[in-house]
Amino acid sequence: MTTPIQHPRGSHFADRDAAQRAVAMALPMIEAAMQDPEVCGSGFLYIVVMDPGLQPGEADFADAVLLEHAIGDRTRWDADYAGFARGKARLSWLTGMGSHEVQTARTHALRRGDSVLWGSASLDGIVVGVSGAHPWFDEAFATAIAANLRAIAKQHHARALADGHWVAGGPS
Repeated sequence: MTTPIQHPRGSHFADRDAAQRAVAMALPMIEAAMQDPEVCGSGFLYIVVMDPGLQPGEADFADAVLLEHAIGDRTRWDADYAGFARGKARLSWLTGMGSHEVQTARTHALRRGDSVLWGSASLDGIVVGVSGAHPWFDEAFATAIAANLRAIAKQHHARALADGHWVAGGPS
C-alpha cells in the first residue's frame, strides 16, 4: 500500500512519482528476499523516502516525507514498523548519514528521542528508511531504493536538458 504525499516544493527531478517508481523497481527484489526468514522474520516491511530537495531547517520532518510504502497486512504487524522506519529516516535526514554509521561511529551525536535502530541509507542526499527485515537488509533495501531514485532523477534531468530546459521546472 503506497501513501502518496504531495508538496508544493522540494526536488523537481526526485519527486513523488519518481519515488514511487524507485520503490516499484526494488519491490521484486525486496518481496523475494522477504520470503527468507534469514532476511525478514516478520514478513512485514515499511519504507520511508525523504524528499532530497527539503533539508532540515527548511522543512519539518513530516513535510519532508516524500513517500511511505507498506508491505504486508498492517493489521497483523507485531511491532510499529512504520514508526521504526520513520525514526531511522529522520535520523539519517538530520545527520546526512546512514543510521548504521550514526549507531556505530557517531553515537555521541544521538539526541533524546532519536532512534537507536539502524536500517536506513543516505546516498548523495537521498534518504530512505526501512524497517521490518534484519537491519543489514533494511539498509540494503534502503540503499537500492535510494540508488533507483538517484538514477531516475538523473534520467529526468537528462530529458530536461535534451528538451532544451536550462532551469529545473522552468521554460527553455
